[in-house]
Amino acid sequence: MIIFPAIDIIDGNPVRLYKGDFSTAKQVASDALETAFGFQKAGCTWIHMVDLDGSLKKEPVNSETFISVAKQTDLKVELGGGIRTMNDIDFYVNNNISRIILGSVAIKNPDLVKEAVKEFGSVIAVGIDAKNGYAASEGWLEKSDLYYIELAKRMEDYGVETIIYTDISKDGTLSGPNIDQLVELNKAVSCNITASGGVTSMNDIITLRDNDMYGAICGKSIYEGTLDLKTAVEVCK
Repeated sequence: MIIFPAIDIIDGNPVRLYKGDFSTAKQVASDALETAFGFQKAGCTWIHMVDLDGSLKKEPVNSETFISVAKQTDLKVELGGGIRTMNDIDFYVNNNISRIILGSVAIKNPDLVKEAVKEFGSVIAVGIDAKNGYAASEGWLEKSDLYYIELAKRMEDYGVETIIYTDISKDGTLSGPNIDQLVELNKAVSCNITASGGVTSMNDIITLRDNDMYGAICGKSIYEGTLDLKTAVEVCK
């Protein structure tokens, strides 16, 4: 299982949110690049990054931050937030971003997902963020009547190979991931499933690993010190 340490960006600064609420944004590190080098030193091979400003503005905002991490570290960058067009995807792919996460457009413009997968294949991942099992969009501010399993199956039909699933009620809470929903999702589709939201401890990492998850995104647990990143990476090799 791959451990994905997370850096969410607002105004160029690494922050964390509580349950996706932008008003709870708290800066957790002084510099994204410096933080990324720390993750690399801990043995990580990937990093999960989110353009929170982009999610709200529906366009890329903090591009320079992500590109500098991609080009100056050995980490593979998976990136989401504000990516709404083929031009956005093309721009990031041509600037060393290894995986592009499409979130809101999977609900609002599924034809873009189809087109992107046809053009870029496994580089395209879909982020499904849900409240009470129903997908949300636009920085988690808008709810839909689309159940997360239904959306995942639709994305699988489009050829999407990787799905990042977040239970919004768990995100930033250090209360453990929603194992039941993740297991249900892993059984429902053939896609690689990355768990996001609530990952707190080594017990969570081991449980996710033992339930055959592809990856686990760890954010607040790293910054708050409830999870030792290096140990987590070692356990999942």
